[in-house]
Amino acid sequence: MRLETRAVHAGAEPDGETGALSPPLHLATTYAHAPDGLREDGLLYQRRDNPTQRRLETALAALDGAARALFFASGVSAGAAALHGLAPGSRVIVQNDLYSGLRIQMQHYAQRWQLELDVCDLADLDAARTALGTPAALVWAESPSNPLMRVIDIQALAALAHGAGARLLVDSTFAPPTVQQPLALGADIVLHSATKYMGGHSDVMGGVLCFALDGEHAESAFTAREFIGLNASPFAAWLVLRGLRSMPARMAWHCASAARVATFLDRHSAVTAVHYPGLTSHPGHALAARQMRGFGGMLSFQVAGGREAALAVASRLQLFINATSLGGSESLVEHRVSVEGSQSRTPPDLLRLSVGLEHVDDLIDDLQQALSG
Repeated sequence: MRLETRAVHAGAEPDGETGALSPPLHLATTYAHAPDGLREDGLLYQRRDNPTQRRLETALAALDGAARALFFASGVSAGAAALHGLAPGSRVIVQNDLYSGLRIQMQHYAQRWQLELDVCDLADLDAARTALGTPAALVWAESPSNPLMRVIDIQALAALAHGAGARLLVDSTFAPPTVQQPLALGADIVLHSATKYMGGHSDVMGGVLCFALDGEHAESAFTAREFIGLNASPFAAWLVLRGLRSMPARMAWHCASAARVATFLDRHSAVTAVHYPGLTSHPGHALAARQMRGFGGMLSFQVAGGREAALAVASRLQLFINATSLGGSESLVEHRVSVEGSQSRTPPDLLRLSVGLEHVDDLIDDLQQALSG
């Protein structure tokens, strides 16, 4: 069964009681059980599990080719659960341009969680090989990266990690399963912020971990979700499940429009650099063409004149809304260094774009007037 068909049908069997084609939403916080506390299906309390979430996780596992999928309250809570699944004293090799929210979380809590962090440029396989010369439990990568759109060779990095006895986690938020499948390339765990393309409408928050094997690390993440309270609401699970149905069609439009926008910006005299793996000039273009289906709906560009010029462009945009997040129907622009704060590693002249579902010619016209001043 092809991926687009799986997106429509996975976890979508008609309701057994009513025959309804739209999945039922179970809001119950607790479930009747036997006097000894047992239920054959394991449903006891919403924080542990619920039927709506189970449907979603069935669909997520089918799309990512995973043995097990877990849904969380947010992308960063999914990341926290992945870290809690590690033994005290574990060494984690972290990509140097990892999404700032996760990177800062790790820096804040690594010592408390008794983890050793080693920051590495994982796009450089020689650097990764050197870092793996010291024993590590987990390699944490992101491809494409946020916001510089750097592409990591997932297959090669997985081979290096496994050869050193480590597991590979790939944050694939910018490239959901219809665009990229890290598990098929050898990764052990894939992380998604479901808030973005999976939800698709800027109205739900959630995070996902998909595991190649249903083993100890997956069970540890499940336990962390229950006992730390990293669970999402059933309504959030229902909204993401709904979003998955249209994700293939939405992503095709996002990808096509982003490619047009990137080409326009690449030719504009007020732009000094465009970061989009769909451009043949991008250093990761050939690699992205091998491991992605399309090049995604995210890109970033740098404005001639520095920080103030970039802010001026952002202020003149009319269709692109200045807002955090990505992957919704509406196009967004963000001056990342302003949002990321003092620990940001993003160039001050960079603007990140989430290309939405508007007509691409209108988006290009908006960028043209903003860049022209």
